[in-house]
Amino acid sequence: MEILIKLSQFLLSLSLLIILHELGHFIPAKLFKTRVEKFYLFFDIKFSLFKKKIGDTVYGIGWLPLGGYVKIAGMVDESMDTDQLAGEPQPWEFRSKPAWQRLIIMLGGVFVNFVLAFIIYIGMTYAYGDLYVSNKDMKHGVWVQSDLMKNIGLKNGDRIAKVDGKEFEHFNDVSYAVLMGHQIEVERSGEMLTIDLPTDLLGQLSSGAQAGPLFGLRVPFIVTAFPENSPNEGNLKANDIIKSINGIDTPFADMVMEQLELSKGSTVDVVVERNGNDEKTVAQINEEGKLQVVFAAMLPISNHEKLGNYTIVQEKYSFIESIPVGIVKGKDKVVGYLDQLKKMVKPETGAYKGVGGFKAIYDIFPQYWSWEVFWNITAMLSIMLGVMNLLPIPALDGGHVVFLLYEMISGRKPSDKFLENAQMVGFFILIGLLLFANGNDIYKAIFVR
Repeated sequence: MEILIKLSQFLLSLSLLIILHELGHFIPAKLFKTRVEKFYLFFDIKFSLFKKKIGDTVYGIGWLPLGGYVKIAGMVDESMDTDQLAGEPQPWEFRSKPAWQRLIIMLGGVFVNFVLAFIIYIGMTYAYGDLYVSNKDMKHGVWVQSDLMKNIGLKNGDRIAKVDGKEFEHFNDVSYAVLMGHQIEVERSGEMLTIDLPTDLLGQLSSGAQAGPLFGLRVPFIVTAFPENSPNEGNLKANDIIKSINGIDTPFADMVMEQLELSKGSTVDVVVERNGNDEKTVAQINEEGKLQVVFAAMLPISNHEKLGNYTIVQEKYSFIESIPVGIVKGKDKVVGYLDQLKKMVKPETGAYKGVGGFKAIYDIFPQYWSWEVFWNITAMLSIMLGVMNLLPIPALDGGHVVFLLYEMISGRKPSDKFLENAQMVGFFILIGLLLFANGNDIYKAIFVR
C-alpha cells in the first residue's frame, strides 16, 4: 500500500505539471490562431493508451511517462517531422506567425510553471500558515547526525547562529543554507566559533557516503518498541523516556548514545519517565554500545513543545496576507534552485553527483498521503521544470527562445535547415543529460548503501 501511495503522488504531480506546462504553449497558440496537431500527456511512441481528435487537435495519453508535448503545425520540434516544412508556409502554421507571437507561445510553458509554483506557495501559506522553531531560541543547540559535520568540527549542542554572515529566523532554513554555504558561526558554551565548510560538501553528501540529514532538533530518547530477544524488554517499556544513565542526566538522545558508548558490555542504572513519573530500572548494553530497543529518532514538531524542549511559533495569515508571504517563499525557492545549478556546473563542488532522474524524484514523495507535502514537492518540481526548460539548449523552450530573440534583434530568421540541425544537437544533449541523471540513480541503487 505504501508503494502505491508513493507512486500515486509521483504520477499525479508529474501529470499535473506536464498538462499545465503544455497548456502554457497550447493556449497562446490557439489565441494566435496557430494549429495544434497533438496534445499529449506522456509519449506515444508507436501507440497511445488513449486518443481522441477534437477539431484539428488529437488529445491523447501515451504509454511512456517521461513527459508530454504539444505538436504545433509548422514548428521544428522534438518530433523532427520535416515533411510539413517542405511546402509553402500556411497562415495557421507557427513559422508564419510574427516573432513576438512565436516568442509568447514558447515562453507560455515556463510562465505557467512559475505562476503555478507561486499560486501553490500562496495557497499553502493561507491553508497551513508557518509552524517553526525560532533559530534564536535553539537554546539546546543541534543534534549532529552526519559524520561529515562532526569531522569538520560541529558538535552536539552547538547553536548555528549564522551562515556566511547571515542570520536565520526559522531553524528549518538553516540546514539548506549550510549545504549551500562556505562558513558557519556557532555558539558553543557561550562562545562564538567559526567553522569553514568544505568546498565539496554537496559532493560528499551526494556520493552517498554521508547519507541522511546533517543535523536536526535534539530529541529525547523515547523507547517505542523492542526487537526480537531484546534483553531489556520488561525492564524498559514502550513510551519510556530515558532521563539518566548511571546518575548522569541524559535529556537528549545524543547524550544517551554517548553514555551507551562508554558503557559497552555492561549493565547500567537507568531513570526513565513513565506515565509522568520518574522510575528507576536497569538496562543491559551490548558489546556494540547498543540498548537493543527502537527509539523515536524524529518527532512531530508539536510534540517538542509538549515535552518542553522548544517553543513552537505558529503564524496564521489571512488570504490577503498570504499573497506577499507566498510570493517571497516562491522567490526564495527560485533563487535557491539557481544557486544549486551554479554549484552543479563547478566540478570542484562535486554537486553534479547529486543529479538524479525519475527515481530520485519518485523517492522524495513520502509513503503516506499528505496534501501539504504533496503540494510543497509539486511547487518545487514546477520551479525546477520552469528553470530547466529555460536553459538555452536546442530542443528545450530556452533554445527556441534564444533563436527567436536573435531573429527579433537581427531581423534575420534562422533557416529551417539550421533549426533542424540545432534540434538534433539539442536532442542528443538531452539524451546525454537524461542518461547521466538516471545513471546516477542506478549507480546509487547498486553501489551506495
